[in-house]
Amino acid sequence: MKFAIPRIWWEPTDHSSNCYFCMVDPSKRRTGKNVPAIMYSVLLSSIAPVPHCHELPVPTPPEREQPSLEESRKSKSEEDVVDPDDNFKGGAEKRSPYYPNQKYLNDLIRYLGLTKSNAELLTSRLKQWNVLVESVQVTDQRKRHQPFYSIFTRQDGLCFCHNVTSLFEAIGIACNQNEWRLFIDSSSRSLKAVLLHNGNKYPSLPLAHSVHLKEDYNSIKTLLDALKYDGWEVIGDFKMVAFLMGLQGGFTKFPCSLCLWDSRNTKARYHRRDWPQWTEFCVGRNNVKWEPLVDPRKVLMPPLHVKLGLMKQFVRAADKESAAFKYLQDFFPKLCEAKVKAGVFVGPQIKKILECNGFPKKLTSKEKVAWNSFVAVVSGFLRNHNVENYVELVETARQESDKYVVTLKTSFTEQNAADGPLTIRSQDIF
Repeated sequence: MKFAIPRIWWEPTDHSSNCYFCMVDPSKRRTGKNVPAIMYSVLLSSIAPVPHCHELPVPTPPEREQPSLEESRKSKSEEDVVDPDDNFKGGAEKRSPYYPNQKYLNDLIRYLGLTKSNAELLTSRLKQWNVLVESVQVTDQRKRHQPFYSIFTRQDGLCFCHNVTSLFEAIGIACNQNEWRLFIDSSSRSLKAVLLHNGNKYPSLPLAHSVHLKEDYNSIKTLLDALKYDGWEVIGDFKMVAFLMGLQGGFTKFPCSLCLWDSRNTKARYHRRDWPQWTEFCVGRNNVKWEPLVDPRKVLMPPLHVKLGLMKQFVRAADKESAAFKYLQDFFPKLCEAKVKAGVFVGPQIKKILECNGFPKKLTSKEKVAWNSFVAVVSGFLRNHNVENYVELVETARQESDKYVVTLKTSFTEQNAADGPLTIRSQDIF
């Protein structure tokens, strides 16, 4: 029931004659039709409500004026633009809005990695909010593959670029083979080939990709033939280098692509360094199983794998009870003890060790000299730009490795049966 005047409550003067809650018994409520209703007392502390009648009709709410569509949009846009930090900036000058064009919008879509449908949805929303230049087209994303569609071909499970020069022209970069190197690698899911800029000034350019080809000699040959290989410098891991040189994989004689190192001669592994270099790759001789795919002078050794190999040999030669080895265990608490003993570290972990100032303090005098030479080679030779005296740094590291080889040989003799033969040696690399 709607009341014209609601019940008014006043503060009671006493609990015997002017208290509503003390004088009304709630247990005597009405339980049937024949039972009389409860008579509520009229008190000064509780004035009963007055229902609506002809003299007191039900009031009607006033009509509100609806704002126009333009005013509502304007108010919403002003609410969105308001910066809560403006109260703290005082009278600071407000920044003017920026409306990106098609080029900047395409860069944003590429950075976010959006698909065609999602890119089109984003563009349409931005156009609806009037935050883009009027010349920006929503349907431009549907045709973004057309400039490169005629450059790539799909054949025998391989998607590849059959005209690299046209690819550079479409991107707007000068095609200079001396400034780029071809990187080929494989994972558990795909085989890929990309072009890397020597100075990392430009991003990588994908040239080939396949989820069906495996990492073997025939697949690499198919990939190079499809790309019409024309004298780029090629880089990859040591397994990829063996494929490029036509060498048989596994624990065989002469597995190195630089010298005729006998990997099965374990007795001379750590005290002989003057192995003869390769002069020719003849099929059927010195572990050459196939014809070389690339000129040996065009093959680059992977700096990361060289760094991993040197770090592995240094840690394996260290005393497992020394303070330096215990420092490494405490420095990488989530790394298992077996990996620390074997020297299995990844690139970011090695970088953290190189930047650490506490690890060299735990080394002995002989270990510290070898460690300093290793750090000098990493910083001056195994990076994008070599220092002027990099030849001197490598030669110094080679000499220090000869001094350190006695400890390394002792450590390897104790661990050879458990860990197996090593595949990367600091002496051979230097």
